Amino acid sequence: MTTPHAPSPLDTLIQTVAVLRGPGGCAWDADQTHASLVQYLVEESHELIEAIEGGTREELLEELGDVLYQVLFHADLASKTPGENFDIQDVAAHLNAKMIGRHPHVFGDLTLATAADVSAAWDGFKAEEKPERTSVLDGIPLGMPALALADKVLGRAQKIGLLEVDTSFPLQIESEDDLGPLLLAIVSAAKARGLDAERSLRTALRDLQSEIRDHETTSATDAAAPASEDAFDAGIIGLPRS
Repeated sequence: MTTPHAPSPLDTLIQTVAVLRGPGGCAWDADQTHASLVQYLVEESHELIEAIEGGTREELLEELGDVLYQVLFHADLASKTPGENFDIQDVAAHLNAKMIGRHPHVFGDLTLATAADVSAAWDGFKAEEKPERTSVLDGIPLGMPALALADKVLGRAQKIGLLEVDTSFPLQIESEDDLGPLLLAIVSAAKARGLDAERSLRTALRDLQSEIRDHETTSATDAAAPASEDAFDAGIIGLPRS
């Protein structure tokens, strides 16, 4: 069986996936589901990370292709799944619209001159796109490794003013070359004592997430509460009294 001619290598690959999953194609490919493919997506993503961090040009090229194949596989599967009925063109159209919507400083008339300006405005762009999200924690995938999850959750806690960036940490950490051995030593000490570093960090993160949600609830309640007479008298509310 041959793949029909297509105008570009990407179009050819899309057709190859369709042939493999179609009648007369590969029985294994045809049997897969979104759920059954998750393990391969995780594996391919980690292999891509390795290629980015220390691989050659050829390894990066190969691993990017393997991750792309996962996307095309899921899209082809969806195109033939009742209730989903979308294909890779729909995925591309949805992504393109999202990228344009999140970059009004490029495709619109908003001015954001620096990367720091863009970062500061990014949450607002996403909030307009997903108004159903009510917490800064919404959208964080909780299945992330604990260390990566900690970085995300700490960042959200800092954004709402619950935590400040700590610049006075007592240990000398100036670079990732300093940080790596320190983290390794902590894990080593935990292992020597029969402790699970991953589980311990996840437990601490659950506590921090509860603090964040409590802080958000309290802040929302305070914002909705009517101003008291004492607040006016103390000049806390910057409006003149009638």
